[in-house]
Amino acid sequence: MKAKVIGMKAKIYGVFILFEAFFMLVASFVALHYNVNNDEKDVVSLFFSTIITAIFGFILLSAGREKSGRGRASETVGTLTMKDSFIIVTVTWVLFALFGMLPFLFTKTIDNVTDAFFESMSGFTTTGSTILDNIDELPHGILFWRSIIQWLGGLGIIVLFLAIIPAINKNSNRTMLFSAEASGLGVQKLHPKMSVTARRLWIIYIGFTIICVLAYWAGPMSLYDSVCHAFTTVASGGFSTHQASIGYYNSSYLEYICSLFMLMSGVNFSLYYFLIRGDVRLFAKNEELHWFLGIVMISVIIIAGLFYVAPMVDTVNTDVSAYPQPDFESRFRTALFHVSSIITSTGYQGSCFDYTIWGGLFLVPTLLMMVSGSCAGSTSGGIKVIREMICFKSINNTIKQMLHPSAVFTVRVSKEVVSNDILLRTLNFLFYYIILCVVSIVILDISGCSFEESVFNTITSLSNMGPGVGSTGPAASFSGLTVLAKWEMSFLMLVGRLEIFTVLLLFSPAFWDKK
Repeated sequence: MKAKVIGMKAKIYGVFILFEAFFMLVASFVALHYNVNNDEKDVVSLFFSTIITAIFGFILLSAGREKSGRGRASETVGTLTMKDSFIIVTVTWVLFALFGMLPFLFTKTIDNVTDAFFESMSGFTTTGSTILDNIDELPHGILFWRSIIQWLGGLGIIVLFLAIIPAINKNSNRTMLFSAEASGLGVQKLHPKMSVTARRLWIIYIGFTIICVLAYWAGPMSLYDSVCHAFTTVASGGFSTHQASIGYYNSSYLEYICSLFMLMSGVNFSLYYFLIRGDVRLFAKNEELHWFLGIVMISVIIIAGLFYVAPMVDTVNTDVSAYPQPDFESRFRTALFHVSSIITSTGYQGSCFDYTIWGGLFLVPTLLMMVSGSCAGSTSGGIKVIREMICFKSINNTIKQMLHPSAVFTVRVSKEVVSNDILLRTLNFLFYYIILCVVSIVILDISGCSFEESVFNTITSLSNMGPGVGSTGPAASFSGLTVLAKWEMSFLMLVGRLEIFTVLLLFSPAFWDKK
């Protein structure tokens, strides 16, 4: 039975890698188009990357099949356990990042494995941190690849797999695979069959992407840029086809449209299904959505207000020349774009974007938004609003319990009681989040980052955010970091994208205990 389960895992890995090869082939055809029309030279390297990826996929797929007694290939039969699901999900994401770095290496866009893996992991986990300093000079094929890997990782590789291939094996537990990747508290089953749930989520995701493409294309973006930016906007990724990101276009229209779609991508995608189905009441009464929109509104007011207050309070660190125009509309738009970009962990830069030189007063609210994130079940990173709600309500209940010892209090979200199991898991998540932050800050500090940079680089990686501060701020890149810092941040990106437990469980001795 153990051999059968191993074979089943190999087959699953093989199918995943073949999926990646397919999208790599799409990027290759984009490169071919621009090779014919613009004489760009990345097409051969992309095709070569596709062939290597596909070969490994077929090898693993073949290894997952057993020979029957008659010499014919038969399907591997086995049953996945929850332990197997955690392993499959983690290994799949690592494999995607490993094969995803091949186009960067073969096109010589990046000349070493550390940087290529960093860029690839940052893409698939939708972190958006980059080591590239010459994005405008890169060929269209490689830029398209950077965009599409974020789109693939946005809603989840496993979710995509379950949507397209409902059953690798009739005995496999697809719910466990889904849960191991999408461990957020707000992910709801939209149908008794998990494959149908995954398909519905992806239909909504694709629909949003198409609408976003059209909205961008109606502005100053070309069709190519519209597609690439739609991929990374809906995925809350932040990779752009230009070094200056959205600010390259200097367009108020694009900044408003981009802010809208970033915020929409920060909402639980399950709620959109209920809204489309006509259940407006369920959408409108969702408490996490109320909290999220409230946090966004308060954050916009604070950032916009700081543009007026900071020059009077912090006269030393404030650079007024980096501020938007003094009129209300410019400052409101800049605040809205900044909040939308940060709280959804997208990390785009607008026409006025460098919060590191706005003044020290802007750093704390920016860091808090990085930590917070948006709604569970969205494409954003961070702790997620629903966990914050549960913690605040639990603290409030603890205070009331101390005042009224004989009373019984429960935590409710959208009028539903939160079980003690979920409450404990939420508190554990926050505990591990803090521990990871402390350990990572020490490692990054040892690697040569300043303390401030270590804090922001840790949070931006673990929250899948993108920009840091100082030498890794929104106006810079991560190319200057040491090898140790880049591998540490790559690890944090994976841990943050899979919401800590899925990866950290693999490092627990109890996980590997056969008993």
